[in-house]
Amino acid sequence: MTLLRAANVSLSFGSRTVFQGLTLTIEEGERVGLVGVNGSGKSSLMKILAGAAPAESGELQLRRGTRVTYLPQEPEFPPGATVASELSVAQAPMREALAAHADLSRLLESSPPERQEKLLTQLAQLADRIEQLGGWDTAHQARTLLDRLGVKDWDRPVAELSGGLRKRVAIARALLTRPDLLLLDEPTNHLDADTVEWLEDALDALPSALLLVTHDRYFLDDLVDRIVEIEPGAGVTSYPGNYQAYLEQKLVAEEESAVSQHKRDRWIAQEVAWLRRGPEARRTKSKARIERARKLMAEKGFTRPKVAGLQAVVSPRLGHTVLEARGLTHAFGERRVLENVDFLLQGGERVGIVGRNGAGKTTFLRALLGELTPQAGEVVHGKNTRIAYYDQTRAQLDPEATVYDAASPGEDWVEVGDKRIHLRDYLDDLLFPVPMQRQKVKALSGGERNRLLLARLFLEGANVLVLDEPTNDLDIVTLNVLEHLLLSFSGSVLLVTHDRYFLDKVATSILAFEGDGRVVRYPGNFEMYRRLKEQQAALPAPAPVRAAAPAPVTSIAAPTPARPRKLSYKEQRELEGMEAAIEEAETRKSGLEALLADPGTYLSRAAEVGQLQAELDVAGAQVERLYTRWQVLQTLAGG
Repeated sequence: MTLLRAANVSLSFGSRTVFQGLTLTIEEGERVGLVGVNGSGKSSLMKILAGAAPAESGELQLRRGTRVTYLPQEPEFPPGATVASELSVAQAPMREALAAHADLSRLLESSPPERQEKLLTQLAQLADRIEQLGGWDTAHQARTLLDRLGVKDWDRPVAELSGGLRKRVAIARALLTRPDLLLLDEPTNHLDADTVEWLEDALDALPSALLLVTHDRYFLDDLVDRIVEIEPGAGVTSYPGNYQAYLEQKLVAEEESAVSQHKRDRWIAQEVAWLRRGPEARRTKSKARIERARKLMAEKGFTRPKVAGLQAVVSPRLGHTVLEARGLTHAFGERRVLENVDFLLQGGERVGIVGRNGAGKTTFLRALLGELTPQAGEVVHGKNTRIAYYDQTRAQLDPEATVYDAASPGEDWVEVGDKRIHLRDYLDDLLFPVPMQRQKVKALSGGERNRLLLARLFLEGANVLVLDEPTNDLDIVTLNVLEHLLLSFSGSVLLVTHDRYFLDKVATSILAFEGDGRVVRYPGNFEMYRRLKEQQAALPAPAPVRAAAPAPVTSIAAPTPARPRKLSYKEQRELEGMEAAIEEAETRKSGLEALLADPGTYLSRAAEVGQLQAELDVAGAQVERLYTRWQVLQTLAGG
């Protein structure tokens, strides 16, 4: 049964058409992912569907009685709102149902027998309604939900909360409404990876229909059963299945369109040659053929969608020492965030930083950058180390500056690779055409501002990138470009992100902030980190040991069993050859990544891109398998 239908919806901002003639339906219980490049109108469409903003034209139909809940990227709260009051508002339908049930129960006690059967039927319907809204103990449910989301202060004003906590309160408020249709616009922004995984499970268990905008590709892959892609300036195209199925269908469609375009171009060339032969080609009997040729040449042919051309300038070579932290200790009052933390960053490493909000990730970065002096310990920068910092608040961008001025203040020319190009052309490659370059930064969408700041960052010529939540608001296509750029980057990278897919593609190790100042380093990407954590959790707890003071652990490679055993001859030979096998597999993977990161590949070898991507997936899986096997052998040997 159809819950919502939008027909022929159009929206423009000035002379720019965002979308036109857009038609979309959402069925009861359906899970839909909404994708599109930054600026294609995803958030605008969500607001229109939620009734929070008007469309320029078109019709919106909602099934009678349908409850719709909308969670925008930046949640809004009324003045004076507290955590408790917001959740109370969210549970208004539940309270109404409970009050109606109580009234009906009292009426039943004093009703004559002939009315009781009808009242009992109504009472059963109300009981079903209460169950649909989440059950009878609403206060307990709300408190449990907030506790799982890490929100402890029930009576605290929302205005005093950080952006991350405000987002969590808004998520709890949305989940407690138990709507028929839930509209979520980037719900994973400001959430740590563990909370993102929990939210994924919570949404999976929710009976509501779902329309979801997110850059988290694992989220899309696991939750949705249909992908709808907004085509800039046009409507939408629907693809059945999850994110992986969408990619496969998209690739096939583009390859078929490219083949058709090639045939069309060849036919046009033949017709043009025929028309140029002279008067014979213009006889009356050939007029129909001439008209067909003109119509075909006037048609808009297939063009591959343009992607942001993020590029980095050449950075200076790193020295022996890149970045090192020794014994960092810091606390805010009674709350310890860093406890005797040692950290060494080497050339070419890409370290993913994860942990719950407030665990100390930003404090650690500020200490490394010299913006904060730790209460104990020191930070050493190498002589050749040049750091560029991406701040998740995007404070480096002046909202009143134009896009052109904000990209490279005071410079009209930039050097990318071995080329010197005008800033105007550099920005055009980044999907900021000349008219857009004259706009003020404040007029850009969140994703466009993010892309602009990244472009500015990569022009600084740094050899160490410190990126704090760079994936927020970026569309999936630009995320893919950023992944390839970081993989081909010759320097080192420190990366804070909740995007598990991004960490799996980019990270060479994970630095986990585990609370109470404890920081642990794990080899490999996010998936390996999760496996190692599971292995640790499965080990028996060690016997208590008396000590004068707890010894901090700042870095581990893997859990070690209490009793290592001797490897067999075959296993020993396998372990001895593992390093070479891993190096060979990583070389193969790096070669494919470099090939796919080269824009020329998509021009000279367009037909092979799908095969190259498949080979890269196989190579990545091989590297992961070898690392996992190496870890197992090391663990067995007690190494």
